[in-house]
Amino acid sequence: MKKLKGPVLFVVLIGIISLFSDMVYEGARGITGPFLDTLHANAFIVGLFAGLGEFIGYGLRLISGIWADRTKKYWTFVFSGYALNLLSVPLLALAGYWQIAVVLMMAERLGKAIRTPSRDALMAGAAAEMGRGWAFGLHEALDQIGATLGPLIMMAVLYLSDENYPTAFAWTLIPALLALSLLFVARRKQPSKSPVISDKYKKIENLPELLHYSPFLLYLAGAGFLAAGFTDFPLVAFHLKHNQIANDSLIPALYAMAMIVDAMAALALGKLYDRYGIIVLIFSILASLAFPLFTFSGSLPMVVIGVSLWGLGMGAQESILRAIMADLAPAGKVATVFGWFNTVFGIAWFAGSAVMGALYQISLLWLIVFSMIMQLAAISLFVMVFTKQRHGK
Repeated sequence: MKKLKGPVLFVVLIGIISLFSDMVYEGARGITGPFLDTLHANAFIVGLFAGLGEFIGYGLRLISGIWADRTKKYWTFVFSGYALNLLSVPLLALAGYWQIAVVLMMAERLGKAIRTPSRDALMAGAAAEMGRGWAFGLHEALDQIGATLGPLIMMAVLYLSDENYPTAFAWTLIPALLALSLLFVARRKQPSKSPVISDKYKKIENLPELLHYSPFLLYLAGAGFLAAGFTDFPLVAFHLKHNQIANDSLIPALYAMAMIVDAMAALALGKLYDRYGIIVLIFSILASLAFPLFTFSGSLPMVVIGVSLWGLGMGAQESILRAIMADLAPAGKVATVFGWFNTVFGIAWFAGSAVMGALYQISLLWLIVFSMIMQLAAISLFVMVFTKQRHGK
């Protein structure tokens, strides 16, 4: 860590903070449903607040991004958002009623909505020197380590505590405090006081100008189509379980494998993006386009291939998509742009997941066709962005 300096050190610190943060809320996410069941909440309550939480987590990012750019108090949003996001989870250990538990669950999602646009804006500014693709790829790789470790540790704690949910939630206080402590270090190591470094669109002063003079709107629409067509892993897991393609212990292993592919792809694709630009995103989507054909087959070897392709696509989304968004953002509007991106992406993901869940009940073929059409629509829009960039528009 001592050898790391400037932007690289800052990005690594933010990545480690995300690692510990993912250990907290990704570890807890898999057990909140069973926990609410122990508090006598019914299936409607669980489903309702799970959906509401995701809406809060994505929908309010636009508001927090705009507000952060207007006030310029990015670190205030980062600290307050992380505190609410991380401390709500261990407090679930004290929730004796489902009503209290769902309030804390909503608070955790609200915290993530508050801090994410400002965090990404700060990282985008720091990453200008080292390459934004590499920076966001490195961040995603560290993030996925936490996303993998969290559920595994939670599983071990539940096993050792004889499935005591308060104990399982209580242990998350450790990574939560570690993440919050590192925020103070990251604040001191920030290489630039401005989170906004944009060369191409630095003269654009407001969002209407951005929509008119840059490919931002096309890119945002493309990201929305990509999100809508990308299957959520729980649906894949349901397919594997329901059709007895994989046993209960193998399904988490397949997800862990996907996360490893995700992390490796994020690093490699991020580096390639810094050299070749948006064309890397286009080819990575083409490479993973056929994942639903494999994941929704009846053959385990085919599923393994499909899950690997799914992980490749996730790696591209988490590294290149955010890097391009940072490159398109005008001076003073990075948090706002990330707010728009996260909101559109989240709503499209939610809507697409609902559609594919319904299509699964009707026809697997329709689900696969829908997924691939959405991804092809995204590719066509990204090609238009690439063309505009080549012609200097």
